[in-house]
Amino acid sequence: MASEEASLRALESLMTEFFHDCTTNERKREIEELLNNFAQQIGAWRFCLYFLSSTRNDYVMMYSLTVFENLINKMWLGVPSQDKMEIRSCLPKLLLAHHKTLPYFIRNKLCKVIVDIGRQDWPMFYHDFFTNILQLIQSPVTTPLGLIMLKTTSEELACPREDLSVARKEELRKLLLDQVQTVLGLLTGILETVWDKHSVTAATPPPSPTSGESGDLLSNLLQSPSSAKLLNQPIPILDAESEYICSLALECLAHLFSWIPLSASITPSLLTTIFHFARFGCDIRARKMASVNGSSQNCVLGQERGRLGVLAMSCINELMSKNCVPMEFEEYLLRMFQQTFYLLQKITKDNNAHTVKSRLEELDESYIEKFTDFLRLFVSVHLRRIESYSQFPVVEFLTLLFKYTFHQPTHEGYFSCLDIWTLFLDYLTSKIKSRLGDKEAVLNRYEDALVLLLSEVLNRIQFRYNQAQLEELDDETLDDDQTEWQRYLRQSLEVVARVMELLPTHAFSTLFPVLQDNLEVYLGLQQFIVTSGSGHRLNITAENDCRRLHCSLRDLSSLLQAVGRLAEYFIGDVFAARFSDALTVVERLVKVTLYGSQIKLYNIETAVPSVLKPDLIDVHAQSLAALQAYSHWLAQYCSEAHRQNTQQFVTLISTTMDAVTPLISTKVQDKLLLSACHLLVSLATTVRPVFLVSIPAVQKVFNRITDASAQRLVDKAQVLVCRALSNILLLPWPNLPENEQQWPVRSINHASLISALSRDYRNLKPNAVTPQRKMPVDDTKVIIHQTLSVLEDIVENISGESTKSRQICYQSLQESVQVSLALFPAFIHQSDVTDEMLSFFLTLFRGLRVQMGVPFTEQIIQTFLNMFTREQLAESILHEGSTGCRVVEKFLKILQVVVQEPGQVFKPFLPSIISLCMEQVYPIIAERPSPDVKAELFELLFRTLHHNWRYFFKSTVLASVQRGIAEEQMENEPQFSAIMQAFGQSFLQPDIHLFKQNLFYLETLNTKQKLYHKKIFRTTMLFQFVNVLLQVLVHKSHDLLQEEIGIAIYNMASVDFDGFFAAFLPEFLTSCDGVDANQKNVLGRNFKMDRDLPSFTQNVHRLVNDLRYYRLCNDSLPPGTVKL
Repeated sequence: MASEEASLRALESLMTEFFHDCTTNERKREIEELLNNFAQQIGAWRFCLYFLSSTRNDYVMMYSLTVFENLINKMWLGVPSQDKMEIRSCLPKLLLAHHKTLPYFIRNKLCKVIVDIGRQDWPMFYHDFFTNILQLIQSPVTTPLGLIMLKTTSEELACPREDLSVARKEELRKLLLDQVQTVLGLLTGILETVWDKHSVTAATPPPSPTSGESGDLLSNLLQSPSSAKLLNQPIPILDAESEYICSLALECLAHLFSWIPLSASITPSLLTTIFHFARFGCDIRARKMASVNGSSQNCVLGQERGRLGVLAMSCINELMSKNCVPMEFEEYLLRMFQQTFYLLQKITKDNNAHTVKSRLEELDESYIEKFTDFLRLFVSVHLRRIESYSQFPVVEFLTLLFKYTFHQPTHEGYFSCLDIWTLFLDYLTSKIKSRLGDKEAVLNRYEDALVLLLSEVLNRIQFRYNQAQLEELDDETLDDDQTEWQRYLRQSLEVVARVMELLPTHAFSTLFPVLQDNLEVYLGLQQFIVTSGSGHRLNITAENDCRRLHCSLRDLSSLLQAVGRLAEYFIGDVFAARFSDALTVVERLVKVTLYGSQIKLYNIETAVPSVLKPDLIDVHAQSLAALQAYSHWLAQYCSEAHRQNTQQFVTLISTTMDAVTPLISTKVQDKLLLSACHLLVSLATTVRPVFLVSIPAVQKVFNRITDASAQRLVDKAQVLVCRALSNILLLPWPNLPENEQQWPVRSINHASLISALSRDYRNLKPNAVTPQRKMPVDDTKVIIHQTLSVLEDIVENISGESTKSRQICYQSLQESVQVSLALFPAFIHQSDVTDEMLSFFLTLFRGLRVQMGVPFTEQIIQTFLNMFTREQLAESILHEGSTGCRVVEKFLKILQVVVQEPGQVFKPFLPSIISLCMEQVYPIIAERPSPDVKAELFELLFRTLHHNWRYFFKSTVLASVQRGIAEEQMENEPQFSAIMQAFGQSFLQPDIHLFKQNLFYLETLNTKQKLYHKKIFRTTMLFQFVNVLLQVLVHKSHDLLQEEIGIAIYNMASVDFDGFFAAFLPEFLTSCDGVDANQKNVLGRNFKMDRDLPSFTQNVHRLVNDLRYYRLCNDSLPPGTVKL
């Protein structure tokens, strides 16, 4: 015993040293190695058993349990049966003797170790494993311990994490399912006993807090008055021990419900009991008593009670989240809903709004979260099922949900409830679309609820009604590209828009008057403007007035966004019916934008510049954005007006231009300038009125942009304005025949516009007569950047348009394109410039390659191929970081466009493109772990194969007629094999995105071109690919793609099932190391010869799982074990 005693002391001092602050990392590594070596020894577990029973040191206990865990999960097969029996009998005894005194984390770990043994040995060698757990639960002294064991068993055996054979996993699940009924019965019993034991059962029940409230709604929700009475009983006060037992029982139920199917085992009495406990979450008196009694223990009790409510709701939500509901369970579901809505009514029951909110604030935050989850599951999964029950009052439910939503104590809670309303509105919309005949009936049923929802959501976004809450929202910090305030507004407006879709007239008549009110304030500001020495000033100075103005302007800005969001509901089929409403809105918006621009509110001095100036700028910008949202409506009006030629439309457009033009200036703040530019682009691109170019205000913009002496706008604005001007000249006018499009004049104007925009850029071209003037490199770069960003945008926006528009565009650009090609070699070593030039060329290739013509396109490709030598590629990829890689990626993207071009024009480039890929780019990136360039390269290879299949496989008419007799001729075989080998290599690399992309490419080539059926693939590559994919599954390196890999293996194997079963599978098993001959036979036998996809992939995953399991078992055998 001395040696065990000595070892224990040594271990204790090692552990203390290991966790001491002063121990160096070096020493920690030494100690770790020592401990690992000790654990690997055969028989180390005996020492650990002694340590566990003799030490009080937590670290030592934890270490000893880890040794057992390792032994059971990784080495159990090699442990002699006598030792196993000893371990199976000692560990439970140890647990029973010490469970009350052990720290909880040690106790839980010991439970897990015993359950691990059960997972390996029950029922064959450890037949009383589960019976022991049931006995523990039934004996009052050990109930908590039994429940912890039960929960651990559910976690570890129902969905085992460690490797077990598939047969064993299935066996365990079946064994557990056989026990479910007994277990649920026990748990129900425990919860009911605790409840009944503590219930206040006096002859006359005390007046319950809800007595006198069980009016119509309650009797509607609960079929029988008795169940209402039951739920109205006061909640019992539990002692700490009972609280603990109930929380463990509810945790067990929640885990069991996550995997057992819905069935009759889940009895009505169990459900009712769970609901009793759910009431703990909404019982405020318990908390109040705890705080009144003042003792800290009572406070903890109050929290503990709240936790029981949370756990009970978790159980309910586990059941709710199951979409597949057997017929016999539907009635239970209905009962669950009725009981939960009783709770919802209890939470929101009060006529005074303030008290509802304060009640929600007093409840546990997690309880509210769980309750909201329940409501979301109810609406998203079960509403369609339940709505048809006549005894379920959906409208009353919505009333409760309404109260619950608008009394949420936190913003997050409110957002979650808005999501539920969005789900409900989506459900209604799709229901109406699928049953148009019932549209009126459905809408009538819900109309009141929707109108109420709409006006409340609108009130919530206005400072006028909700200032305190809105001021708490952060409008500075970006999260997912939006601030908290923007998210709040966006989610609210989505609800408004969905109601608008269902009830357009109602929604409009609710929103427009509110907008009108705030507009009056804004339009009335003119009378307070006074001229001062330095300009104009807003003469509103009283603090209270400034605050009121601030709130009004913030509200106006939100309401303008709301009006913009509704634009889509005035166009299409309903254009004529809702014309007058839309016209009213658009006229107001035009008036407001013009007003803002004329009195220059953006430049006005105010009493509180840090607040009011941003407000004024924001309202102005939002009014332009709202008007832009109506551009599709204006376009529809334009085509109607074209037929009637109404002056009204002309006035609308020219007035809008009068509002926009003064804002296109460097003196205007970016936010406002960009809103004006976007509106201009929409007028030019979407609306396209014939007379736009002749409006004086538009002429002004042309003059400003082409004037060399005018100050340039910020980049983004400059690009937008140039796009708008180019589109005015290039885009065909709607509803006019070709001969009235005035192309000749527009062509000349476009040429002079582009000429002015590219003046400085074209002067950069080296000239034989006058050698290039030396200009500082940075200045040159600025000119290149400014010009190319504008030209690239113009081309990109014209690429989908008519041939005539693209022709004119290319004529105007021709000289600039030639300059770019001439400049390219000079900047090849400056990746930032090359990057911009290649972007420009990529856009040209995508949009204007036909207009550029074959000879010039060939010249460009040839120039690039000459410039990107192996050295240049290596320099870009290896030494220039991300910009260099981006340059190569753009070059490969240009080649992707080239290889996709139909016809024979660019076919001569194929050999040099493939050789560039395989001999120059691929060797540089193949071994690099970084994913840069790889995705683009493989996409180029895929496109090369996909669009040029006949370059490799010459299909003759005869061959296709005599399928199977004549094999297709193969050409350029070495290149094809090299490309396939590169794909195969990519599956051995860790990058999961590349793996997924390339697997998809191979599958596409098989679907479209029958890749796997081609002789060269079938005979030399097929089983190599299957082998690689199987190995990937075995190594678990790309587990997220299990399903896709399984399907790909099936598609490859299905080309030659006989070969797969007769030759490949035996060969694959023979080559597997780490498994013996007998195990290989079992693996082979278990792989059934199924030829349908689901069974085959199931067999693949079984093979992979069991192969891993056998390897694990064999690794665990002691060295020198003789296997028979």
